Amino acid sequence: MSKVCQITGKKAMVGNNVSHSKRRTKRTFEVNLFSKKFYWVEQEMWISLKVSAAGLRTINKIGLDAAIKKAADNGFLYA
Repeated sequence: MSKVCQITGKKAMVGNNVSHSKRRTKRTFEVNLFSKKFYWVEQEMWISLKVSAAGLRTINKIGLDAAIKKAADNGFLYA
């Protein structure tokens, strides 16, 4: 699986390294991803997700069940 957050859909961006002489070379800005196991109370099972730091904050704020439903509606969550 690629480096994409399964809750927020965040993925790597492309930008430039800019040197002191203003010379620009391509680089990537990677996502702050964690492989994390969560206990899904509604289904009574453990699930593993690749989640970004922002995804963890979303899960803490609205709950795991609501975050999974929101991600599935947006097409970020893969089976």
